[in-house]
Amino acid sequence: MLEASRESRDGLKAALGRPQVTAAVDLGASKVACFIMKPDGVRRVDRTLTASGVAHVQSRGVRNGAIVNIDEASEAVAQAVERAESMAEVRVQGVTVTTAGGQLAGRRVAGRVSLGARPISDEDLARAIRSAMAQLKLQERKAIHILPVSWSVDAQSGIRDPRQMFGRVLGVELLVVTIAEAAYRVLATCVERAHLTFEGVAAAPFVSALAALEEDEMDLGAVCIDMGGGSTSAAVFAGGSLVHVETVPVGGHHVTSDIARGLSTSWAGAERIKTLHGSAIASANEDKEMIEAPPRGDDPGAGPVIAPRSLLKGIIAPRVEETMEILRDRLRASGVPVEPGAGLILTGGASQLAGVREVALRVFDRPVRLGRPRRVPHLADAASGPAFCAAAGVLQRAAFGPREAVPSRALVNFGVRREPLDARTNPVIRAAVWLRDNL
Repeated sequence: MLEASRESRDGLKAALGRPQVTAAVDLGASKVACFIMKPDGVRRVDRTLTASGVAHVQSRGVRNGAIVNIDEASEAVAQAVERAESMAEVRVQGVTVTTAGGQLAGRRVAGRVSLGARPISDEDLARAIRSAMAQLKLQERKAIHILPVSWSVDAQSGIRDPRQMFGRVLGVELLVVTIAEAAYRVLATCVERAHLTFEGVAAAPFVSALAALEEDEMDLGAVCIDMGGGSTSAAVFAGGSLVHVETVPVGGHHVTSDIARGLSTSWAGAERIKTLHGSAIASANEDKEMIEAPPRGDDPGAGPVIAPRSLLKGIIAPRVEETMEILRDRLRASGVPVEPGAGLILTGGASQLAGVREVALRVFDRPVRLGRPRRVPHLADAASGPAFCAAAGVLQRAAFGPREAVPSRALVNFGVRREPLDARTNPVIRAAVWLRDNL
């Protein structure tokens, strides 16, 4: 009888804990992509994933990484999710949105607590995390990632999991990634208007890095630069952990705007020229090679704009170089420790422009490669490039981690608690209380 009751409880726990369908929406300035993964899409043997539904549509209502028209953006989200659902033959309830907009920023905080004579437990970890986050004051910002960078026990640092160890003092260093609260609320409203449950936000450079980086790159040090349409962002890894996030509000759309202005052509014409003939480095015979662009406006008598390809390169190269230099200078100013041998991994749609790799190599003076979703090997060619790393990274994070100090669902909703909390308490501290009760 007791054994049957125990089996019944175990069966109920297994049913309640059964993994659900995971859906990621990459809401960018150029496209809106949706990746859907079923519970059986995770292969733990070789740590690969299968995306059962993949779709992308042209982005609408998004400019420079920010939503400027909620109705248009929510319609694009709904359309992308519906197409991915049709391919996967499942219904999606909620989605995680990945974005590089909203003024992403990262801040590191540290905490220390005294230990007793017993082995270090989850409760000790929670106390150390609460100690670190008590120092953090967020004004009009929302925490979206709370990640342990490293633990220490007494004089020993660089510990990844201190549980079951012994010592007198436990220390932790956290990286807290935040987004502007107004931008967070707009994203939530956009998803809800698409009749979906908002399950949180993931920083695009972080999840792109999870999809594109190898394990040894994270351990030895790497910088993943995600080049989107509205912004260029970076995630810095060292010792296997994310240590910094940086964002520059300049992306591929700014290059297109420069071309449209420089050649007096339309936006669509500039985008087409950039894709077919654009390059950020010089090439042979570019002074003699001529390109044609459609005229701006609707005058039927106006002829095409004809210009040498060297003029196009002279428009693109300065913008790409400036973007890379601004990002490099901001990383230096942040004081983040970038390992001497750390390489650069480029992701995002704008990274596919010819010559971008060479410019990054010259500006950062580090080895550079183009990143792709390495853990989703069965993607079609149209969805397997650098532009889809962010959406694939959300699936990677859901399947394999890394473990965050506070789960993303707890950061979205603090409504379920075991004890009353002061409404004036900082949201991150409230998240720590949830961690203490539920870890």
